Amino acid sequence: MTHFPEEPDPRAEMRLQLLHAALPHVPFDGWSQKALDRAADDIGVDRDVARLMFPEGAVEMIALFSARADEAMTAALLARPLAGMKVRERVALAVRLRIEANVEHREAARRAVAHLALPQYAPHGMRLAFDTADAIWRTLGDASTDYNYYTKRLILAGVFSATVVYWLDDDSDRFADTWGFLERRIGDVMTFEKTKAKIGKLGEKATEVVRWFGHRRYGS
Repeated sequence: MTHFPEEPDPRAEMRLQLLHAALPHVPFDGWSQKALDRAADDIGVDRDVARLMFPEGAVEMIALFSARADEAMTAALLARPLAGMKVRERVALAVRLRIEANVEHREAARRAVAHLALPQYAPHGMRLAFDTADAIWRTLGDASTDYNYYTKRLILAGVFSATVVYWLDDDSDRFADTWGFLERRIGDVMTFEKTKAKIGKLGEKATEVVRWFGHRRYGS
């Protein structure tokens, strides 16, 4: 059977071009229509066309920003020799690589966190953190299913989110304090089995949270 290379997706390519062009403007204009308009002007795209690329506005731009960082983390993690490393060491490395993917755009990441902290956007922030945790576990070869699948990702999403917030205000050399914070956070929840047992005791409340995230795996 002959396999032909996939055709490039013009819309996806334009979205990426607009995202990259917007990043220099985000520290000043936030994740806003103004930043997108300026990005469009920079690359010679009609502003109305640019808006059609991100019909949901800032939230959709942030989602693409996060997904690109997830992809960079995945590629960097797969390039590392992971054999012989403990699970907690692999997880810590993955979180560190994910954060380092945005080092050049820390102010844009700060603006994203602030935007997603608004009550109306909090569910989007939770989903993006869950997606990042899912990308990490999948890259590490996690084959858990059902309840274990969700709880491991919820726990890691919490660790990741807390570490990002710490990193945003870290002025230590090469972010040494952040990596120390990350190690402590992972130490608090490892083994994951122990933490999952605590979550299990929450009963129906925990179950509803897990179900809420279900659409991230199976769609809704």
